[in-house]
Amino acid sequence: MAISFTRALAPALAATAALFAGTAWAQEDITVAMQLEPPHLDPTGAAAQAIDSVVYVNIFEGLTRFQGDGSIVPLLAESWEISEDGTTYTFKLRDGVTFHDGTAMDAEDVKFSLDRARAEDSANAQKALFAGISEVAVVDPLTVEVTLSEPNGSFLFNLAWGDAVIVAPESIEDIKTAPVGTGPYTFSEWVQGDRIEVTRNPEYWGDQPALASATFKFISDPTAAFAAVMAEDVDVFTGFPAPENLPQFEADPRFQVLVGSTEGETILSTNNKQPPFDNPKVRQALAHAIDRQAIIDGAMFGYGTPIGTHFAPHHPAYLDLTGNSAHDPEKARALLAEAGFADGFETTLHLPPPSYARRGGEIVAAQLAEVGITAEITNVEWAQWLETVFRGKDFGLTIVSHTEPMDIGIYARPDYYFQYDNAEFQSLMETLNATTDPDKRTELLQQAQTTIAEDYVNGYLFQLANLSVAKAEVQGLWANAPTAAVDLAAISWAE
Repeated sequence: MAISFTRALAPALAATAALFAGTAWAQEDITVAMQLEPPHLDPTGAAAQAIDSVVYVNIFEGLTRFQGDGSIVPLLAESWEISEDGTTYTFKLRDGVTFHDGTAMDAEDVKFSLDRARAEDSANAQKALFAGISEVAVVDPLTVEVTLSEPNGSFLFNLAWGDAVIVAPESIEDIKTAPVGTGPYTFSEWVQGDRIEVTRNPEYWGDQPALASATFKFISDPTAAFAAVMAEDVDVFTGFPAPENLPQFEADPRFQVLVGSTEGETILSTNNKQPPFDNPKVRQALAHAIDRQAIIDGAMFGYGTPIGTHFAPHHPAYLDLTGNSAHDPEKARALLAEAGFADGFETTLHLPPPSYARRGGEIVAAQLAEVGITAEITNVEWAQWLETVFRGKDFGLTIVSHTEPMDIGIYARPDYYFQYDNAEFQSLMETLNATTDPDKRTELLQQAQTTIAEDYVNGYLFQLANLSVAKAEVQGLWANAPTAAVDLAAISWAE
């Protein structure tokens, strides 16, 4: 009986095996590794790009969004009308959108989100994006009217930031550890120090994504990152921290290497209110002490574009101002002497975990030492950097990549962590915000770039390259990074 039963099942088992063999390629899960773990999961409550890398357009959505090519398209806002004077935006919301907890997303949630972001006690890292809003009014459940105090040519762009996503009052208390959004993926689990898991949202208002689930894996050490990719323990490593290994992956048919651009101006941030950096000549000396190409070659193995101001080189309005702060140690020493520091001085250099900071910081410290500036290196974790440097402003120098798109406006905020206070620049940004003519905006943006370069506000190093390594079968990854994001809905496995 046993033999005949097995023989009877054999054709069915063979067919089943063939079916599985034929569909083995239809993988529906993915493991995406990244170097930094988010401090929490509220994109409206911190400056950490790692938050957006996990939640932007995956868990949370805004009225508009960035595409992989940098364009702005409607998202939760189906359409909008702008008044003739440019101060009133009437948004028509998509019908049938629900949050992951089943509650409806409507105009009341939009009002709650924008009012929360611009509130006096707001913890939003980009609160200034919403400062021009004078009123948010609910017209009906699917219509919201936003009134600005003056026209702002960047308003729809600003609404695409992760800091402007739509959240709900019902779930706001637990947003940092159990985020509830409207996106194509729902939060499943966070094993701190290891991974975050998300699952496809069956009730998503838009098209269902190809991936049923995704795991974000956090691997901070560059050597461990290389080992994890090489062993195929992860499917994608975004922001790969060991650029010296990329040629090895390029030569291996199991992998693909994506090299693109980011919005990340990597700078030697300078505390403009802390002596001696309150002296422009000291800041200028700092700029001339830096050899950008040596930093790019030594820390990033050639990946990166030198910059002389806080602006992305791929932007049409970019000015190449690197000549304004060319490497000139002799001039740096002369400037220090003029400023009263002929014998140099000591300062601190806080370095967060990314390789560009830790590796670049060692090189920068050596270059500063050549002109008499002793920079005491302090390696800090990301949460500590946010607390000590970004919020506490307790630092002399630090290295960080500003990955927010088109963020030159931060120089108009005297309370921003590098504490640059220039009334003329602030007026320039006000004029820019009120200008919609493209040619005039380009002119104003170039004035802004020149002003901060000539004030030597920070040491401008390089534009961070977007370096990713993935298995060859993964498709849909963003090559460029117009904002910090891993757009899971765009990713699938090749058949």
